[in-house]
Amino acid sequence: MLILAVDTTSEFGSIALADENGVREEVLLQEPQGFSAVLFQEIGELLKRQSVRLADVDLFAGASGPGGFTGVRIGLAAVKGLGEVLGKPVVAVSNLLALAQYGSAELRATVIDARRGEVFAALYSASGEPVIPEQVVRFPHFVEMLAGYEFEWVSSAVVEGISATVAPPGLAGAIARIAAGSLQTDAAVVEANYVRRSDAELLWKG
Repeated sequence: MLILAVDTTSEFGSIALADENGVREEVLLQEPQGFSAVLFQEIGELLKRQSVRLADVDLFAGASGPGGFTGVRIGLAAVKGLGEVLGKPVVAVSNLLALAQYGSAELRATVIDARRGEVFAALYSASGEPVIPEQVVRFPHFVEMLAGYEFEWVSSAVVEGISATVAPPGLAGAIARIAAGSLQTDAAVVEANYVRRSDAELLWKG
């Protein structure tokens, strides 16, 4: 089974092609102004290097967030569009769950900077089951929630005050691995996982 995975949820992203033997190739992307102008070109070049046609891909996977609202939408729209056009299934994978793939302990606390003094955070088992569900919270409060657990920190960047495993900038390879064992769905039902509402939504709600 060929899987094409996309992560465009932050300034750094990646695309990956994987099969039953693992990740064939992962390409790191950096586009501070957004990925919409380069994403399909990079996908085309990746497939060409791997001698794969787009129609040969069996499953499309995308990072569902949390992360930048525009970046999340770009990546998910791309894989949903490809899935719909080609009639192939699509899987959306949480970035926090993807981070947990880089840990080695039985329990893994994953953290992504959410700005405004907050973090996106969750606690997962080694099998990927949520022990503390995904949420946006102030970091000291999340530390309090972890009291009594033995766990490993896994983060997307260096977090002051903790010793953590720092994952690579792009998560597409991990997303592909998770997608391979996930329930496959129709592209139309795939949704983003923002965890926190956008600024526009917060202002509109009053």
